[in-house]
Amino acid sequence: MANKLVIVESPAKAKTIGKFLGRGYKVEASQGHVRDLPKSQIGVDVENNFEPKYITIRGRGEILAKIRKEARSASKIYLATDPDREGEAISWHLANVLGIDETSACRIEFHEVTSKAVKAAVKNPRKIDMDLVNAQQARRVLDRLVGYKISPILWQKVKKGLSAGRVQSVATKIICDREAEIEAFIPEEYWTLSTAFKIGDAEVAARFTGMGDEKQELKTREDADAIIAKCEGAKFSVGAIKRAERRRLPAPPFTTSNLQQEASRKLGFSTQKTMQIAQQLYEGVELAGEGSQGLVTYIRTDSTRIADEALEAVRALILESYGEAYLPEKANVYKTRKSAQDAHEAIRPTVVERRPESIKASLSRDQYRLYKLIYDRFVSSQMTPALYDTLAVDIDGDTGVRFHFNGQKLRFPGFTVVYVESVDDPQEETVNNSLPELSEGMAAIQGEMNAEQHFTQPPPRYTEASLVRTLEEKGIGRPSTYSPTISTITGRRGYIAKENKRLIPTELGRIVNDLMCNNFPDIVDVAFTATMENELDDVEAGTADWRRIVADFYGPFEKDLEKAEASIEKVAIEDQVSDVPCEKCGAMMVYKMSRYGRFLACPNFPACRHTLALPNNIGVPCPKCGGELLERISRKGRKFYGCEKYPECDFVSWDRPVADKCPVCGSYMVLKHSRDNLYHVCANETCRHRVQVENTSGEDGEN
Repeated sequence: MANKLVIVESPAKAKTIGKFLGRGYKVEASQGHVRDLPKSQIGVDVENNFEPKYITIRGRGEILAKIRKEARSASKIYLATDPDREGEAISWHLANVLGIDETSACRIEFHEVTSKAVKAAVKNPRKIDMDLVNAQQARRVLDRLVGYKISPILWQKVKKGLSAGRVQSVATKIICDREAEIEAFIPEEYWTLSTAFKIGDAEVAARFTGMGDEKQELKTREDADAIIAKCEGAKFSVGAIKRAERRRLPAPPFTTSNLQQEASRKLGFSTQKTMQIAQQLYEGVELAGEGSQGLVTYIRTDSTRIADEALEAVRALILESYGEAYLPEKANVYKTRKSAQDAHEAIRPTVVERRPESIKASLSRDQYRLYKLIYDRFVSSQMTPALYDTLAVDIDGDTGVRFHFNGQKLRFPGFTVVYVESVDDPQEETVNNSLPELSEGMAAIQGEMNAEQHFTQPPPRYTEASLVRTLEEKGIGRPSTYSPTISTITGRRGYIAKENKRLIPTELGRIVNDLMCNNFPDIVDVAFTATMENELDDVEAGTADWRRIVADFYGPFEKDLEKAEASIEKVAIEDQVSDVPCEKCGAMMVYKMSRYGRFLACPNFPACRHTLALPNNIGVPCPKCGGELLERISRKGRKFYGCEKYPECDFVSWDRPVADKCPVCGSYMVLKHSRDNLYHVCANETCRHRVQVENTSGEDGEN
């Protein structure tokens, strides 16, 4: 009897599914797309209603030949590519290549790679959803028109190898606009005034807020001194007291963008790395005693919805592991964004009983860390809130000055016993072990006044995490586009560089952004791009024609192209000259920017190819002289750490020093890591005390 043929995208998924289906089935992998628009030409017939010209992708010939051979002898063919627009398009292309009727029941769809889900999908095949296919075709054609029409202009006017794209151009503009805000920012001085008050047996730290009920800002040292003068000799007492309860709610289970943001903040992963590892967890990992198993549900989603079966399982686990106090009366339900497609569940473990620790030995270090992040977030999302007792106290002086104290005490931890969400720029949140028992009218004895000068800060540069959040909030792109967009602008094109995990436009990025803003305002307009995404959603919903959407876009775009070709002048990119001579030829080296940040290069390239890495300040004082430690690269390309005052100070270390001192001998400590853990290890050979630390900043300990 002939086998039934199941075609998936990746070999890893094929291996996992093959074990689930067993005898009678043959599972093959297409290894992604098998057909696409040609690279050598635009591949879209503008005169013929934007008809795309698809060809077999180079290198896919042998794969297709193998699939065709299996298809000829198969009794039934199931197309089991990913459950999204792109996956639907791949199934459609496969159907065309194999001569399968796209209206026949040939398409199966599952959102988690588990035996139950796969077998259920095989029992319920459907026809190919052409609305999904057409939405993907519209995106592909639009992106091809923008890229292949604008890129030649960039090559001619700026330099070869550049590109423009609908989403990447908007992302670049967002980063450039933020940099312009930072450069235009003018800091403003302000002061804060604080002191400790002794009230009965308690001591509380309070901050000046104003004169009575009237808030007052301290702009100068003179303002602060005037308040200090009013405090001298003043009698203070406890004024209004407000006690309350604060409920801290758990975060919802992960969507794609939330996962990328949190993996960046907690694990230090790039969006690209996050999606690579998440894909591995989704497709299947070899587990001891179980074989290949899909560990998480589909990873490209903008929904927070959870299947009823999964909710029942996680609620049972919470009740058993943590008790009734941690289980809400009803399951927590989270609102999904209005712009969300809501085609899939949130990202969650496929089997909640499969705890991270139980499979740790079968996972790589990064797989374990990401799986634990997904697992803990999901479990915590269905737990009760954390409860805090809060206390707000005014402390008033008889001269009219008012200080204020805020305190909070954790009464019940709720979901925080499992997981707490991170933020990009965390503000210190004080949780007191106990709150003072105060009553109005109690005398308060003022301590020493502490006046501090501050300056307002510009908006922070974007991280990958905050850029993903901004793109999502503005409706730019969809879950599957965030990672490739960021990889493109920070990698191949060199428009954006990273410094200390912050995204900074390169000179090239600024030039291209200015050119795009001046000549193609619609392409880089956030509202225009978001509207286009909504129109693609309409195509998916079957309420809009994809060719009409492309035609409506192309008319004005073609006119912008004609104007740009005639008006844009050649752009000269001048390098900033340094005071460092080239060791090879003696020319003064120039500053260049790559995706890894700034570096020095010889201006006589390609005749002289000498480059020099710029030292990176790691923010740790030199253990020998107190100067700053710099990250440097040796002649053999190995990373090491040395003092900025070299040669006066000769401190050097192959291991990265950390700010903490050894609690045993007082020596400096360095960062070390094993397969699964990070440690701060004493550099003193006779001590070598080690402290395990949580990896919250993406440190990998590699040299």
